[in-house]
Formats: sequence, C-alpha cells, structure tokens
Amino acid sequence: MRIKSRSQEYWSKNLRLTGALLLVWAAVTFIPIIWARDLNEFDFFGWPLAFYMGAQGAPVAYLLLIWLYARIMDMLDREYGSRQREE
Repeated sequence: MRIKSRSQEYWSKNLRLTGALLLVWAAVTFIPIIWARDLNEFDFFGWPLAFYMGAQGAPVAYLLLIWLYARIMDMLDREYGSRQREE
C-alpha cells in the first residue's frame, strides 16, 4: 500500500508541474498576440516589443521551460527513487 501512495504522490507532483509550466507557456504564447497593438507602442532595441517577444523572447522562454521541467523532474526522480543514479 505504501508503494502505491508514493507513486500517486510522484504522479501528482508531475501533473502539478506540467500544469504550471503549461500556464507559463500559454502566457508566453498568447499575451504578445492578444496585446500586440498595446505592446507595439514600446520599442526594444529598435523593434516593436510584441514582435521582439514573438521572435526572440518566446523561443528563449520555451527553452527555459524545457530546461526547468527536466531539472525538476530529475530531482523528483531522485527523491522518489524512480531513477537509478549513474556512476
């Protein structure tokens, strides 16, 4: 019974992390689109801010989200023993 509850706890943490990162992904993807006209009033290195966020900011944010997910899941795997350490 103890193994099943640890497994459920691990899966619950995985789902919460995935949900939180999906919310960040949605914000990074859709905020520049929804408020593009308002954001374009500001310049960032000579480019309209909405364009810059879509062309440079979003891909960098996606890479950071992937890195963060991999890092946190590695820590969870070690905590719950679902991954053997490589020596």
